[in-house]
Amino acid sequence: MSPERAFSFPNGSLLAARKELAADPEGEYPEVGRLAADAADAWLSERFGAALAGSSPTGMALLAVGGLGRRELLPGSDLDLVLVHDKRKDARRVAERIWYPIWDDNCNLDHSVRTPKEVLSAAEGDLKVALGLLDARLVVGDEKLAADVLARVNRLWQARRERWLRALMDSVAARHKEFGDVAFLLEPDLKEGRGGLRDVHALRAASKVTSVLNATVHDPALDHAAAELATVVAALQSLPGTAAASAHRTRLLLQDQDAVADRLGKGDADALMARVAAAARTVAWANDDGWRRVERWIAGPGGRTPGADRPVGPGLVRRDDEIVVLADADPAADTSLFLRAAIAAVEVGAPIARASLERLAAETLPPSDPWPEELRRALVRLLDSGPEAIAAIETLDQAGLWVRLIPEWSVVRNRPQRNAFHRYTVDRHLLETAVAASGLVRRVSRPDLLIIGALLHDIGKGRTGDHSKVGETLAVTIARRMGFPEAEAHTLGVLARHHLLLPDVATRWDVDDPDTAAFVAGVVSDVGQLELLTALAEADGLATGPTAWGGWKAELVESLARRASTLLAGETFEIERPPPTPAEQALLDARTIGVVGDDHRVTVVTPDAPGMLGVITGVLALRGVDVRGATVLTTGDGMARQTFEVAPAFTHLPSWTKVRDDIEAARDGRFALEVRLAESEAAYRRARRARQARPPEVEVSVHQEASESATVLEVRAPDASGVLSRIASTLANCDLEIISARATTLGGEVVDAFYVRDLAGAKLSDDRAEDAAKAVAAALSG
Repeated sequence: MSPERAFSFPNGSLLAARKELAADPEGEYPEVGRLAADAADAWLSERFGAALAGSSPTGMALLAVGGLGRRELLPGSDLDLVLVHDKRKDARRVAERIWYPIWDDNCNLDHSVRTPKEVLSAAEGDLKVALGLLDARLVVGDEKLAADVLARVNRLWQARRERWLRALMDSVAARHKEFGDVAFLLEPDLKEGRGGLRDVHALRAASKVTSVLNATVHDPALDHAAAELATVVAALQSLPGTAAASAHRTRLLLQDQDAVADRLGKGDADALMARVAAAARTVAWANDDGWRRVERWIAGPGGRTPGADRPVGPGLVRRDDEIVVLADADPAADTSLFLRAAIAAVEVGAPIARASLERLAAETLPPSDPWPEELRRALVRLLDSGPEAIAAIETLDQAGLWVRLIPEWSVVRNRPQRNAFHRYTVDRHLLETAVAASGLVRRVSRPDLLIIGALLHDIGKGRTGDHSKVGETLAVTIARRMGFPEAEAHTLGVLARHHLLLPDVATRWDVDDPDTAAFVAGVVSDVGQLELLTALAEADGLATGPTAWGGWKAELVESLARRASTLLAGETFEIERPPPTPAEQALLDARTIGVVGDDHRVTVVTPDAPGMLGVITGVLALRGVDVRGATVLTTGDGMARQTFEVAPAFTHLPSWTKVRDDIEAARDGRFALEVRLAESEAAYRRARRARQARPPEVEVSVHQEASESATVLEVRAPDASGVLSRIASTLANCDLEIISARATTLGGEVVDAFYVRDLAGAKLSDDRAEDAAKAVAAALSG
């Protein structure tokens, strides 16, 4: 027990003592973890003594493993215990007298009772057990027995260490693949993810059987980062009355981030996530560096001693499977040396040597203004190197070199994007976009502008004002500093200012309305800029997340860009509505309700009647269909053909026959559509609260300028089951005709645009348009 503190246990409860320690607003890790472990040791010692009932402890020892073994006990940590005995007949009885009070105290327990031989056998058969035993220590009992067991475990590790270290490396890589990066995810797992606490534990455990990790695990930066992550996890697990109260919770959800930040008293949720990202990046870098050292050590004498130098560029060689800066190179004078080292690391598949990285960090100066041409060329080449460039840039960033190159990066570095639409922090998103853009360079005449434009397109985030407008000014400033001519710097500013233009317009407005393409052509000044914006839209979408880009959006953006390009070239185009397919025509001729569809599009033929769009979209929502676009065409003879771009809300699309039956039943009043939609909306609302810290407000705006023939109502509202149906029904109740619609989901928000006219076929007056907007807002807010 810690000599600085004696522990009291209210009502004999260890859990109460642990909660008291965790509730200390000034308590930080690792000190609180050590105190909690000391409290557990004291409590367990009492239970052990009581369990022995006066008999001798000789031949019996209680070992702690896991967090308790490391003296890093978090509020939600299990008590991991092994009762080792030298074939004592009373071992099971003693164990039960220890375990039952732990369970009665509502503490989580991972336990086993084993002889020394059984301990070794379990370790040989299970890497997790073997790894845990590296952290094992005696809590109470026979010191000689415990020392003998732990010595035998260590000898076993020494005999198996190369094989087991390889297995541990593989398990670390598999865990990273499953849980992703703590530093860059919206809702990271602070223990299991790459850069999380489990990485620290694995490195420190491995350092006990190989000396090549000494420098890594004794780095004060790693200690600080681990303490930061542990403190946040402890705050998360200590939250009352939320999902975070789960004993094993280590995933930091959006809904808990504000509360954790408030509990720690160190800024808001954004500041909290920036701290988490910074700590996780330090851990991830140490992890990568440490396991590379282990891998070289395992490789044997050839991997442990330097090999012959192989030149990989001016001032750079590959030595001992690392990129090394030669002694006679001058990082202060050779301004592109650090970028060329990163390029070599990517192309050769070897990391920059740690000593070389430290030298580059110490000696590289901020570039001149404007940059020398070779520096700009090196940056473009690095970004054009493919996905592996991200790890190399992360290394430069960890050393402080990336911000030295682009000082404006400091504002977006580690900045979270707290919505479910984005999966990465701003800085990681910019790098992912640049890498995605590198795969699209053959589509544009200026690949360098595309790649740099992708790198800078969100550089305005984190500052006051519209990030696109702010980003335009910053991008021009940075481009001039990089040495781009004024016209090209202006183009990079346009890419930052209008990077959302094509996807926003294509998904919100009707691309088949000629006015839509005319609007885009009026914003973009030439075909070259439009070409770059089209490629950037795809790269940005691919880098944002799985819901941000797909075949449907790509088709819309490409169609819109093609038509706008035609206008910019001084030519015209005509849009022809597609004629009915034979199957659709047969339904029209039959003058009945019918549905035909495939994996991307469904057409519903119905008699023309007010409110049918609301009925159809309501049924589609209940059947698990996401509607992304709608076109309504009347035939003039009392029939309507309504075509929807669709995607499954869950795993697959429904039977269109069942959809047809439901539409007919809802139209005839045999199907309680409004009741079912209300029930579905309640379920969506609960799920939305679990995913979003700040649900979006309902906003309905009028855009008379978007079309000459119709009024456009744009609706932004929280995502919900049947929201499209409620909007359509409300507009029908306002005696308005819906010509077409676009529906887009941005994380937890829907953005729907409806082209409407009055029943006489005319655009709405301003007053009537405002009345319709208010009616829709009221329907969605109620």
